[in-house]
Amino acid sequence: MSHYLFDRTFDIYFTGVYNGNITFKETFAEICDVDRRTRAQLKREPFNKNKKNTMIDFLKLHSELAAYAEAKWEGERVTLSNESVYSRYLTFTDRIDGKEVTSQLWAQRKTNGVLDIITVDGKIVAFSNPGRVSSEIAVVKGYEKLTPLVKYDDPLLSKVQYGINHLGTVFVPTRDGVNLATEVFLPDGLQPGEKVPAIVVRTCYGKERDVHRCWHWTARGYAFVIQDVRGRSDSDGILEPFQNEREDADDLFNWIVAQEWSDGNIGMWGASYLGYTTTAAATSGNPHLKTAISEVNVGSPFTDTARRGGTICSWPLLCWTLAQSMSNRTDFAVFAGESISVEEAVTHRPITEIPEKIIGKKSGPWDLWREHYHYDDFWKHSDNTQHSHKIKIPMLIVSGWYDGDALGVQETWRFLTKHDVPGRRIILGPWPHNLNAFRDCEDLEFGDNAVDYDFDTRIIRWFDRYLKGIQNGEDKKPRAMYYVVGENQWRESEDWNPLESKLVNLYLASNGSANSMFGDGRIVWQPDSEPGFDSYIYDPLQPIGERGHVKPYHCNHIQLRSDCLVYDTEPLSSDVAMAGNVYAEFYASSSAVDTDFIVRVSDVDQKGIARKISDNVIRAEFRKGYDKPELLEPGKVEKYEMEMYFNGYVFKKGHKIRIDITSSNYYEFFPNTNTGINPYEDPKPVVAENRIYHGKEYPSHVKLPILYGL
Repeated sequence: MSHYLFDRTFDIYFTGVYNGNITFKETFAEICDVDRRTRAQLKREPFNKNKKNTMIDFLKLHSELAAYAEAKWEGERVTLSNESVYSRYLTFTDRIDGKEVTSQLWAQRKTNGVLDIITVDGKIVAFSNPGRVSSEIAVVKGYEKLTPLVKYDDPLLSKVQYGINHLGTVFVPTRDGVNLATEVFLPDGLQPGEKVPAIVVRTCYGKERDVHRCWHWTARGYAFVIQDVRGRSDSDGILEPFQNEREDADDLFNWIVAQEWSDGNIGMWGASYLGYTTTAAATSGNPHLKTAISEVNVGSPFTDTARRGGTICSWPLLCWTLAQSMSNRTDFAVFAGESISVEEAVTHRPITEIPEKIIGKKSGPWDLWREHYHYDDFWKHSDNTQHSHKIKIPMLIVSGWYDGDALGVQETWRFLTKHDVPGRRIILGPWPHNLNAFRDCEDLEFGDNAVDYDFDTRIIRWFDRYLKGIQNGEDKKPRAMYYVVGENQWRESEDWNPLESKLVNLYLASNGSANSMFGDGRIVWQPDSEPGFDSYIYDPLQPIGERGHVKPYHCNHIQLRSDCLVYDTEPLSSDVAMAGNVYAEFYASSSAVDTDFIVRVSDVDQKGIARKISDNVIRAEFRKGYDKPELLEPGKVEKYEMEMYFNGYVFKKGHKIRIDITSSNYYEFFPNTNTGINPYEDPKPVVAENRIYHGKEYPSHVKLPILYGL
């Protein structure tokens, strides 16, 4: 069926850089690319599935174009025939042919990864994918200023004035003689002797994966340098995760400043493992690194991904490790758990055999970690906290409440604060590991503003300020910006944790039977004068399992179990807002010589549905510090302290705040066998009776960072 979007041409802009155009025909889409070096328009050709340099899925869009064309873009919320949901959000105004025209941006809801729509008089004039490090807008010519493209008109933003000169692959040597595959992209048209700053990315996922989302920096006058870490893709050497990233980055920086095009100023960007490589590079103290942006960064391995809380992480670690172990290229089907059985992977014993059982071969990283169960010099070398005193540069830290590596982000911010690193800034949104990607999570609805249209321009401005010296005010902004779910608003603070929040203790109490959500556990504001405890039986062969641990998942199925202690407040008499890091301080004993403790905070609505807000785990053996392992004396009461996941959240009036404590989640970490024996040796598990104590003598509690309401 014909409609107005057929035979209409849309110009494509990639982070404000013109990148060709696309025309939707009835049976296919036709694209006309731009040569990125000469900026010349190339020959028009059919758009196909092998086209990888766009963010918008134009093939999917073309297949559903009728749903967009036939929609009535009116009212506050629109549901299309393809079930896409949109809500009325931003407007833009410009003069076209002497007439003032106002456009409407419609924010996509209920999806992970958004495609927003811009209409004028009820007709679509643009599609927008706001993204994170880069964004993409396809717009009908003449309507550019009626879209978010206007943000690139900022006079203090580096201008698009260069083509891209790809120098190809260079093998940069490290100090121990390993050659690392490195690609360099320079602004085309530099005059003889002209020098530029460089932005560096070091990746374990293959250079080609990041080139297309980073090339726009070069168009704005930066050299872009991307390197495969050792043992991955085209680089030589063997992958030893976390172990060589500090030194290899240091060697790369020294190589860069020796090039004739370098002005001696280097910035670095990275997310996830690339965020670890970025943070590790900052701890090198290399004088040529002037700033870094680290997003959702993996933390030091004994804190975050590999040995969270001293446990041995299961699926969050396995998925990445197995995917890296298939070959020198990442197997993303394994990473996503699509080509292997996740359940089989996390339940196979002994755990040393998991790679051979699941992917049919040994894993170098898995075998390496097996040799170091306790925190030793091996782990200390990759512990960024141990080297953080060398960081002297401004760093922008970005993460979200539902990021699985948030503990790594918290670690990074903790040592930046400890050393009072100048120019540090943190931005925290209602986002998963894939930042800036959705406005709804599970059954929670955020505001349309949960997707930040300033995300990519902020990155450019940050590099402009610290690499080019442009006085754009990035160094004058408040230290923290964070989103409060429930208010659905962004807030700013002069520090993180927010200066406006205060830690409030929620004490545990009961009559001795807090087992399950039907027990008598309660939360009080002062510890009971009388001592008490609750106990539960933890059987490693009957563990709890929850795969969506970083989401606000429903916890009721866990809290129904007798091996879960549950404590509730009374229904809240007013809204209670929190923002900041959450902490647990509790007293416990076990009949075993080792065990695990998980503490979780959830929000219980009037229907009784409990949604996870924060949690964390601690292995009892490491209660005195990772470097001071000590098994338990059965039955002895000991104090435990741990930092939990941060959040910004409003507990609504009439809801309850709930704290629960248990000992397992086998999707997150392998169940503690309670034996005190190295779990890699496959000891026979034993059942433990674990007790949580409360009252004035043992005031177990959780500290919530309260903004208002308590």
